[in-house]
Amino acid sequence: MGQIEIRLPKMGESVTEATITNWLKNVGDSVAIDEPLVEVATDKVDNELPSEAAGVLVKRLFEKDQVAKVGDVIALLSTDGGPVLEEKKSSEVIEDQSVSEIAASIENQIANENISVDKISKNGENGKFFSPLVRSIAAKENISASELNTINGSGMDGRVTKADLLGYLANKSQQKITPVQTDNNEPTKFSSPVITSASNIKEPVVIANSGDEIIEMDRMRKLIADHMVMSKHVSPHVTSYVEADVTNMVLWRNKIKKSFQEREGENITFTPILIEAIAKAIKDFPMINVSVSGTTIIKRKNINIGMATALPSGNLIVPVIKNADLLNLVGLTKAVNELANNARNNKLKPEDIQGGTYTVTNVGSFGNVMGTPIINQPQVAILALGAIRKVPAVIETPAGDFIGIRHKMFLSHSYDHRVVDGALGGQFVRKVADYLEAFDLNREI
Repeated sequence: MGQIEIRLPKMGESVTEATITNWLKNVGDSVAIDEPLVEVATDKVDNELPSEAAGVLVKRLFEKDQVAKVGDVIALLSTDGGPVLEEKKSSEVIEDQSVSEIAASIENQIANENISVDKISKNGENGKFFSPLVRSIAAKENISASELNTINGSGMDGRVTKADLLGYLANKSQQKITPVQTDNNEPTKFSSPVITSASNIKEPVVIANSGDEIIEMDRMRKLIADHMVMSKHVSPHVTSYVEADVTNMVLWRNKIKKSFQEREGENITFTPILIEAIAKAIKDFPMINVSVSGTTIIKRKNINIGMATALPSGNLIVPVIKNADLLNLVGLTKAVNELANNARNNKLKPEDIQGGTYTVTNVGSFGNVMGTPIINQPQVAILALGAIRKVPAVIETPAGDFIGIRHKMFLSHSYDHRVVDGALGGQFVRKVADYLEAFDLNREI
């Protein structure tokens, strides 16, 4: 029977693996060339993968929630309509390929360190299965069978994997937190652990009260959470604020938005105008456009501006406008609209969210006046755009000062104090405001 191997394709320069999130075809189904076969998720973006050939799906080598490396065979197609082979679970395939290797490793570990896997039964509560490797690690770390049963597994049927156990050990508090007896209707209280250093800081153990709803984070929310914690741990954040008078920008955009829509077929928002000013300021202060690697500063050649975009799910993604300084306002408008629409419709490609050197987040779209954004690593700065508001302001003229109504907004610039000092961070955001305040009301487009 002729068969074709379907491999996990390369999906970006930094993407090495992907999680199978959903098979769109079952074993025995016919598949046309370029027909969507499987949905996968990387740490960058979710994608539908089309079939590279036409045929009948005869085997799936990875199941839902399992991780495949780029180049791995994830499925087999029959091209001659032959009989459908009985599908073998991917966990069994992996066992067939490496069982002897894993067994030898475990035997050596047990022999060298006198560890007995028999201390923990391979079958825990509710039929939960524990592999020899998991049991040997648990025995080595003095994890009891009852404690092992409390760990949430990410493997098939809730199986506890090596990664689950190692993650549990990493987050396990070195200081036991003792609950304090309270009334049944009162929240359980905990004594505070003793913190000796930053590396010893552990998450608190939180007990749900009666009536509380337990919501498991989805994959993207977990990635966002890890990224944000890492950024605050790596970079000492400082934030500078500037209030900008953007009256000319607002009046100009209101004046040309209808003709722009008719001519370009695009709606022009404030975002591309703001990104244009930011790109100009980066050219004036190129040391904002850097990354840090150890004690080395990497000064970026290209100005690639990411724009944080809220998804319908409530999660956040940051598509990137490449070489933003080389685009005119029409080009920026088209790039902003296309990336924003693709983000909301889950159509971003991996390369669309890679290579950012500076990030912008529009907190004003939620009615917020200002914010203190967290740096998008490995960048060193991020700018939050506040809501544009009509406010009374003192207007200075040669004939004297008077009070008038002006359109104003706050710019909040967070930066990495390891390499960006207050002078540079403050001067940069002031320069962005200067470009916005000097906007030409008679500008042609």
